[in-house]
Amino acid sequence: MRSPWPLKPTLVLATFGVMITLPQYIPQWYNWRIYEWAAAPAVFDFQPRNHSSNPVQDEAERLRPDTVPVRQLDSRIAGATGAMDAFYAALLLTERQQPGAITRIIHFGDSPTTADLITADVRSFLQQNFGDAGHGIYLIAKPWAWYAHRGVDVSSDGWTAYPATLHGEKDGRYGLGGVSFTGQTGAYSKFKLRQPGHSSLILSYFGEPGAGTLTVDAGDVHIADVETSQPQPGAAETSLLIPSEAQEITVRVTHGPVRLFSVQFRKPAPGVIYDSIGLNGTWAGVLATYVNEAHWAEQLRLAKPNLVVVNYGTNESGYRDYIESSYPKDVREIIRRVRNAVPEASILIMSPMDRGAREAGGAIGTVPALPQLVSLQAKLAAENGCAFFNTFQAMGGPGTMGKWYMAEPRLVNADFIHPLPSGARIVGTLLYQALLDGYNAYKLRQFRQNIADARSTSETRKP
Repeated sequence: MRSPWPLKPTLVLATFGVMITLPQYIPQWYNWRIYEWAAAPAVFDFQPRNHSSNPVQDEAERLRPDTVPVRQLDSRIAGATGAMDAFYAALLLTERQQPGAITRIIHFGDSPTTADLITADVRSFLQQNFGDAGHGIYLIAKPWAWYAHRGVDVSSDGWTAYPATLHGEKDGRYGLGGVSFTGQTGAYSKFKLRQPGHSSLILSYFGEPGAGTLTVDAGDVHIADVETSQPQPGAAETSLLIPSEAQEITVRVTHGPVRLFSVQFRKPAPGVIYDSIGLNGTWAGVLATYVNEAHWAEQLRLAKPNLVVVNYGTNESGYRDYIESSYPKDVREIIRRVRNAVPEASILIMSPMDRGAREAGGAIGTVPALPQLVSLQAKLAAENGCAFFNTFQAMGGPGTMGKWYMAEPRLVNADFIHPLPSGARIVGTLLYQALLDGYNAYKLRQFRQNIADARSTSETRKP
């Protein structure tokens, strides 16, 4: 008896069902998620909506929600006293414009960080107030179309990108930026700096026997030829002086193959460098297991950060089983790795933003596992002596992305995850204000300690 279901359409439907279901359970496939099964009941929800007694006021609140949350305890950086002191001490020297006083922040994050959202605003605020020591790290090419940094852009050709999230390099070496690029003769990258004033460029690459050469040019000025071949395989970097007026830098492979990681742009004056290191679709397990520990530690030590921000959780929030099983172990491993590499640096665990999801009835609520994850992050930070910033509560708590999506103009994309630039600026402002509040409290503690020390010395000298 012939089946009432034609074979090919049945196989197509079954395949489609598997494709939209598997990303719900495999973190590595997060970026291929095209449907939230949790929203399915809303399709069959035919209940009439409640009618407000004051629809005009409701519509006004929808169009203009409270998008600048009131700063309160949840907007501050939590943690044991002293958890951020290494960062604040460096920032104090930078504020005093001590020669060579560069305060460096390395911000590891997921897809919003990939686009320099939030981080661009914090960088701008800090550099306006404490000085601009340069843009910092920028990948050799765009591994994703939406990779972007404010103030720098790149056009390139001939590179093959291997992000750490895809475990592309079996040796686990991806530089500090998390992506390794290979190119043959003719591959190039042309970097455009929006503002002049950078005086040096640091090229980060992987050297090995038989590796190729490349040239670096600033506009029409030839800067250097760089030989990436070396007797023993390993990461290396070359620092090159560039004209301060240069706004176009070209790196071109003259003889392949070469394996590059990133460039850094530096300025000569004291100031702040804020590195935005985002990996698309990443989760805590990438830094904890996919990246070669010794290599990553070397990269961190070369960067000499005063503050390391670990800002993951959005992707993890869709996988409750992972949160309850492997996630705590992965976060502890990241903290251990950072501490072993740069024990002098402060560590700030930064929670994810709110993540919206359609609920029965059509309202946009918060993914159920996200508050649990944020609470777990706070606990892990406290247990390991790290500072903690509760982004989720600071921006307004549960349902915030729903308000942002319904606002006009909107502050978040239709996925209720990725903020638009105006929304990112709100979060960036909250983080900057939290850093500044903590810094001012540190200076006040230092002042009081100096007064107490002076009094103690005076009492000791009395006859």
